[in-house]
Amino acid sequence: MLPKYLRAILAAFKMNFLSLVVDGFFIFATFLMPLIYALIAFGILRDKGAQYGIFIAIGSGLAGLWSTLMFGSGNAITGERWTGTLEMIAATPTPMWMIVFGKSLGVILQALLSMIVSYLLGWLVFGYPLVIAQPLEFFAALLISLLSFIAFGLMLAPAFMLNPQIDQFQNALEFPVYILCGFLFPIALLPFWTTPFSYILSPYWAARLLQAAAGGTLTLEQFLFDGAIVLALGVIYLLLASFLFRIVLKKTRVDATLGLQ
Repeated sequence: MLPKYLRAILAAFKMNFLSLVVDGFFIFATFLMPLIYALIAFGILRDKGAQYGIFIAIGSGLAGLWSTLMFGSGNAITGERWTGTLEMIAATPTPMWMIVFGKSLGVILQALLSMIVSYLLGWLVFGYPLVIAQPLEFFAALLISLLSFIAFGLMLAPAFMLNPQIDQFQNALEFPVYILCGFLFPIALLPFWTTPFSYILSPYWAARLLQAAAGGTLTLEQFLFDGAIVLALGVIYLLLASFLFRIVLKKTRVDATLGLQ
């Protein structure tokens, strides 16, 4: 069964990626939104020293990555509902979460460009010497961070199956994650009671890892500790996603509401 599932995941990945690269909204979310965040932050902190440059580049890239993944995971369901194919996909032998996983891979590949765009902006426009001080640690952290991001998106996807109107609240979900995960400023600036919410979000730990590796301050102890938390939260997200997919699919089949707009 595994080769069949892999073919289904690759087919979903290919279809979603090819559709996203010509989608104006996702091009905006991937390129223009991170540029806007980076321009504002670079402009504010341009006299604070080069160490802030890499912090902004990574943070604005992660912001674009989160936006693209959230909309991509949600719209993977919404788009199928609009085209009338959601019921057929839900009825296939391939588990629904695997199809959404393949679609999320397509989103992630495009979203990675957000980090590259933010990096080039700081280097070419503002003249920051944006050097990744620990490249091996950085790319290892990026890999586990992407896996955890995908797991986070899978956990959110069942909500889009259950309620067709939830996509109206997608924009409201963006900024709390930007703020709580400390993409562009430390969470120490936030009220103390918000800290536990940051700790249960894997993007917060991913940002810590990537920013420390890029700035050259990542120790082995921090890499092992933060990396273990990112992976552990990713596993928890996957378990929750599997449970939620089963519950939601059962409910929508009983109520016959899966294809409703």
